[in-house]
Amino acid sequence: MTAGRSLFLTALSDFPLIRPGDDLAGLILQSLDRNHLLLESGDVLVLAQKIVSKSENRLVDLTTITPSRRAIDLSILCEKDPRFVEVVLRESREVLRVRPGLLVVEHRLGFVCANAGIDRSNVGRANGKAEWVLLLPEDPDASCRTLRERIRQAIGAVIGVIINDSHGRAWRNGTVGMAIGVGGFPALEDLRGRKDLFDYTLQITQVAVADELAAAASLLMGQADEALPVIHARGFPYPMRESSLVELVRPKEIDAFR
Repeated sequence: MTAGRSLFLTALSDFPLIRPGDDLAGLILQSLDRNHLLLESGDVLVLAQKIVSKSENRLVDLTTITPSRRAIDLSILCEKDPRFVEVVLRESREVLRVRPGLLVVEHRLGFVCANAGIDRSNVGRANGKAEWVLLLPEDPDASCRTLRERIRQAIGAVIGVIINDSHGRAWRNGTVGMAIGVGGFPALEDLRGRKDLFDYTLQITQVAVADELAAAASLLMGQADEALPVIHARGFPYPMRESSLVELVRPKEIDAFR
């Protein structure tokens, strides 16, 4: 009989607004202290993509962008700013769907999402005529590894880190939190070969545990003005290990939705 399980999620309150070049690891440690939380090995931090992207200066000013002919043509179909479409194209491998209000692409990191994950909400406005949009981190897995190593050096705790972003899903309305980067944490847990309650051997069960924790963390993060971009998790029920986003990206040859 499996013992009872508990998973504790805590949103760090009063987290500061992030600016390009900020020491994100240092700010997280300070925030943990203010929230009276002591990191332990095996804990997980789930970070909103925006604070990672902002700290890495992944901001683009649309007033500096000259759209290509292709971006202009696509902008007419999807009814979006052609400069915005140009930035989306630069972050994409392939355009998959276009219709009014929708531009779905394969991001250069391999996953499928709307607008290459580029966002205008909660980006902030600079003085003057700048029109800022925010790109996903250049290498989210590397960002996770850097943060967890900084924290390990600072306090000795060996933790997992997830970068979380809100994505839509095939056949479902609404967005959910999904992992776009992982470090020291299993992206996918393979249960094939395990027995179920009735001694049946599982044949195909693989669990996207990084996405599951990202979605749970999103409930606390919110989507509007909550200002809770860092979630501390304790009690993750699977063994920690190194992994990468690649584990979660379904190969094209078995992708039934393209």
